[in-house]
Amino acid sequence: MKLTYLSHSCVFVETSSHKLIIDPFLTGNGKAQVKADDVECDFVLVTHGHFDHVGDAVEIAKRNDATIISSYEVADYLAQKKVKTHGMGLGGAFQFPFGRVKLTIAFHSAGYAPGGEPVKPVPLTDGHFIYLGNPAGMLITADGKTIYHAGDTALTLEMKLIGEMNNIDVAFLPIGDNFTMGADDAAMAAEFLKCRLAVPIHYNTFDLIKADPNAFVQKVEARGLRAQALGIGESIEL
Repeated sequence: MKLTYLSHSCVFVETSSHKLIIDPFLTGNGKAQVKADDVECDFVLVTHGHFDHVGDAVEIAKRNDATIISSYEVADYLAQKKVKTHGMGLGGAFQFPFGRVKLTIAFHSAGYAPGGEPVKPVPLTDGHFIYLGNPAGMLITADGKTIYHAGDTALTLEMKLIGEMNNIDVAFLPIGDNFTMGADDAAMAAEFLKCRLAVPIHYNTFDLIKADPNAFVQKVEARGLRAQALGIGESIEL
């Protein structure tokens, strides 16, 4: 399995048989080095209904005839855009052609502006969100490996249970603070999860989520665990 960090919370996953993209926020993302038009994949995974996670999901899915996997509400909403979707609920799992996906609890929100949202958080012109169910994290098991993408979340004791029930090879954890965990809480999350490697995501895309990924690495290593900050476009292989 090959994992490539594409910026923000976007991770590209290559299994032995399929290609997946998680939270494909590329268009309008000043940090992204890959264009949505260049993404080739079989499945698009969306953790929750915020603009910086839904991102280019519909466009990528349409062009690749790919299936979007997300919470039931997000999947149902995006299905109206004439794309294939597979909706799931928190705690539920399903066996896909590439492997197994299970949705986990994430403490956050999930409001989407149908007219599009600005890149930086400012009041919307129409003042309306569509609230798309509960946000989620995702456990993805393929090729004998398990990765955990936390989505956007606060630190939660449920992570201990996730770590006890799963052998997590890589955990992608938000560190940007303000909207999600900061580095201190994310380092504790890595300890709760007992992951073999922790990788920071969801930072430095906007001013409000500026964070030092190397400081996060040091905090994780101080707990006797491994962490690695991936540069944009950098990959790891399991």
